[in-house]
Amino acid sequence: LLNTSRKKKINLITGVPDSLLKNLDNSLNKIYKQKHIISTNEGSAIALATGSYLATKKLSLVYMQNSGLGNAINPLNSIVDKQVYGIPLILLIGWRGEIIKNKTIRDEPQHKKQGLTTLSQLKNLNIPYIIISKNTKSYKKNIDNLIKKTIKSKHPVAIVVRKNTFSKKKISINQKKIIENFRENFIEVILKNLDKKFIVVSTTGMISREAYEIKKKLKLENLNLFIVVGGMGHANQIAAGIARQKKNKIILCLDGDGSVLMHLGSLALNSKLANFKHIILNNFSHDSVGGQPTVSKNLDFELLSKGIGFKNFQLIKNNLSQLDIKNFLKKKGSSLMVINCKKGYRANLSRPKESLENLKKSFMKNI
Repeated sequence: LLNTSRKKKINLITGVPDSLLKNLDNSLNKIYKQKHIISTNEGSAIALATGSYLATKKLSLVYMQNSGLGNAINPLNSIVDKQVYGIPLILLIGWRGEIIKNKTIRDEPQHKKQGLTTLSQLKNLNIPYIIISKNTKSYKKNIDNLIKKTIKSKHPVAIVVRKNTFSKKKISINQKKIIENFRENFIEVILKNLDKKFIVVSTTGMISREAYEIKKKLKLENLNLFIVVGGMGHANQIAAGIARQKKNKIILCLDGDGSVLMHLGSLALNSKLANFKHIILNNFSHDSVGGQPTVSKNLDFELLSKGIGFKNFQLIKNNLSQLDIKNFLKKKGSSLMVINCKKGYRANLSRPKESLENLKKSFMKNI
């Protein structure tokens, strides 16, 4: 695929990492180097590709998980469509919850609906597509024809990728044992120090899985925890929505760097909520989908916090002993804490056994 892309002189590859594409993602920097940019969200990647085309008249490839189509639909419809500016573009989409023989393969619950609607969404957008898998024999010819089609039509095209399409490559993520300064240790200290006056919202991915497991392991029956499964980037606004309605409670959002970077402007709203406490567990990576780097290493969170209006800020630099969560939560007004931690997670990390509907009902009843 990458060799085909190079021959067709694709000028930019950008997107948001995906678990189905991680083996490809981890090869991009070696092959494309400066021409590969990990974007903060899928819509921004479409815009970045548009600007690249305007400047060079050359194609871009934008990769994403199929759930990311939601972020991409606006620029796909209102910018790159042939009825608007007419920008040729190749989408590479990981098909979570894919359909095989009219049945959805088993996947996490947040992918079931998206898996069912992925192809129909592309059809509604009038985006021609091909589906490839590890058994696809003529994919080079099909991709070549697809590239010709986008150049001629000046309209996006898509390559939809099934699970296990790309060959596996060893990724250097610690999945054996959790030692001090890993994200899970920080989450455990935080959750152990909460009582009924707190409501916790955790972002999708490993953070919610770890928070869920810690609650079960420590039997924290009084912990009001809502785990956001799906909707990357939206957990802090779910927490803000609760904070506006439950002003007698302290709302704590456990967020990740990749998640918060997706919709960074939401922090401007959160900073106005006196009962809102935002903790960003920053391991400088998209941990759940292969450990690709985020741009958080280039961001001065303290400067951002002050400029955007948070009353309090605290930075923990990879040191569990620095974490005085009780003191942080006592501070009056909106507060932002950034915890720099190591990337990695346990290989035996579990997933929620209850249905999301039941978890929602239990949470709503308890608060």
